[in-house]
Amino acid sequence: MKVKTAAKVNLSLDVVGRLNHGYHAIESVFQTVGIYDEVSVELNRDSLDIKVTCEVPEEFQTADPIPCDEHNIAYKAAKYYLNFSGAGAGAFIHIKKGIPSQAGMGGGSTDAAAVMYCLHKMVGKDIPPAEEIGADVPFFLTGGTAYVAGIGEEIEPIADYSGRILVIAKGTEGVSTAEAYANIDKLKKPKHPDTDALVEAINNAPDEAYKYFGNLFEAAIQLPEVDDIKAKMSDCGALNAVMTGSGSAVFGLFDSRDAAERCAEQLRADGYFSQVCETVSKTFIEIE
Repeated sequence: MKVKTAAKVNLSLDVVGRLNHGYHAIESVFQTVGIYDEVSVELNRDSLDIKVTCEVPEEFQTADPIPCDEHNIAYKAAKYYLNFSGAGAGAFIHIKKGIPSQAGMGGGSTDAAAVMYCLHKMVGKDIPPAEEIGADVPFFLTGGTAYVAGIGEEIEPIADYSGRILVIAKGTEGVSTAEAYANIDKLKKPKHPDTDALVEAINNAPDEAYKYFGNLFEAAIQLPEVDDIKAKMSDCGALNAVMTGSGSAVFGLFDSRDAAERCAEQLRADGYFSQVCETVSKTFIEIE
């Protein structure tokens, strides 16, 4: 079985505390977007082995290498599902990357969700609690537009915000999540995004929602490439431009596809990965 599996952006991302087990509590609005990995899963009834292969475009290879072994989150997801379901089988998994790595777009988590989705379709047993694999994985099994809290396991769907035009761009700089959260802990009286106001706007005045986009990690990371991309997007007419996740991709919202295409072209000319896409209402598109 083969699926396209969507990336996400954080329309808002705030860190609101630290929990007893060391994780940080967040408040965020997650949104799936039309940039995809392709994930192929083949059930192997002859062996319990799980094998992962990856196809990574050259432009993504400046980021940390993607592990194609038991350290890949897709491998962990397959092992978890197959053990939980008692399927008595292994799997061959192939991942064709279209989502940049170290971008804050959930590329690994969406692959893991796709693997569990495909195995569920083939084996027929329910998907076990996905937060065991990674904090963002449960969201991708839902997709669309959602208010997310806790460590990512509290997911509340809100009004559909699909069909909005975005430019997503990323430079060569990457950020480790651990480093990003360590920097968050050092911030003094930071300005928090108003996630509640964003949820209210998406539900009741979606054309005004862009005013409430925000990300606390921008204050913690302070990457020159992020600042440059945001400035270029604003110059191109973006309604708002914000970093997603703990970095380092930036999304800009546009009300015109033509303006978005011109912006993406300019960013590519300046050496950035850049792609026009839309917000989408679901994670998975079955290919075959």
